[in-house]
Amino acid sequence: MNAPALPNAPHPSFGLTPEQQEILDLASGFARDELGPLQSRMDDEEWWPDHVMPLLGKMGFLGVTVSPEEGGAGSDFFTSGLIAQGLARWNHSIALSYVAHENLCLNNIARNASPEIRARYLPGLCDGSMIGCLGLTEPGAGSDALGSMATTARREGESYVLNGRKLYITNGPVADVILVYAKTDRAAGAKGISAFVVEKDFPGFKVAQKLDKMGFRGSTTAELLFDDCVVPAANLVGAENKGVGVVMSGLDLERAIVAMINVGMAERALDLAIDYAKTRTQFNRLIGDFQLVQGKLAEMYVAVETMKTFCYRTLAEANALDHGAGGRGEIHKLTAAAIMYAAEQCTRVVSDAVQIFGGTGYMRESEINRLYRASKLLEIGAGTTEIRKVIIAGELLR
Repeated sequence: MNAPALPNAPHPSFGLTPEQQEILDLASGFARDELGPLQSRMDDEEWWPDHVMPLLGKMGFLGVTVSPEEGGAGSDFFTSGLIAQGLARWNHSIALSYVAHENLCLNNIARNASPEIRARYLPGLCDGSMIGCLGLTEPGAGSDALGSMATTARREGESYVLNGRKLYITNGPVADVILVYAKTDRAAGAKGISAFVVEKDFPGFKVAQKLDKMGFRGSTTAELLFDDCVVPAANLVGAENKGVGVVMSGLDLERAIVAMINVGMAERALDLAIDYAKTRTQFNRLIGDFQLVQGKLAEMYVAVETMKTFCYRTLAEANALDHGAGGRGEIHKLTAAAIMYAAEQCTRVVSDAVQIFGGTGYMRESEINRLYRASKLLEIGAGTTEIRKVIIAGELLR
């Protein structure tokens, strides 16, 4: 009996189709030419280039999962992950701001908001004339973002009045639209949370301070203040006290797409290390001739390839996530595992690359140093490594 012929196209869980590879190449080439040259100033000054988000919109990289009728590209979540990977190869700071805008704000609004809210905000978010962010974490609510949430919202006639603070908010200093979570029923704990779309010009809202970070500089971060901030009741996303479903579904998608930033950064670190090993000489030999350096490069390559395999599989699974799904079950476990593994391997790959560069890698102005300073955040943001382990174990033991 003859065995059935295997298809030529890679399985979407393990590799990319030609069409997907084309998207990745497009994003990577664009980022190399347009975003790579911005790295140094962004890192030196914590500077955000105002022209970038409209440029991403013009490229069709914003609103990837939004229908064309609402201003989007009508594509899928996997595509947005590939764009994040391509951007991260050449400018990881912009990749992070892209994910905060595209996934944490825009995609959550598209998945969960009313037609009226979508019509009001999606076109501007899709063309880049508006920048979005997510307001979840607080000074006293990081890993326990839901249970320890102190920001409140009370109904007053046709408005809600929000009071509280949000901390470590990516895009916070430059955002026009903030998807904010607040407690509308304090006695109900995490089950009394609601989601709101807040505009930067709403009375009672302000950026309390812009934060100075070790890495991912230029992807601006802020503390946001809501002091009797008046939000129209029509800007409630979903039903009152049902925001936890919006949060949990969004967090699973966030983990899947942030994992792709790790992939792009690790790919870039490996390429830089290979190039350096081919040109740097010591003891009258290229350092790439030494077996200890070769061993590091081989291990880095294996890490990058396994990261891609795992993360592509996770994107494929997340692609089929229904509205309101997530926060439990296989996808909850899988996305936590993917970002945990990708972040740990990215840190390892970048660290090994710095070791290959030696003293040059320790210099702040070098590209590999920028990657090194940034990599640690990916073991902290979108749920720390420890929280990811808790999620995985909880689903295994359920």
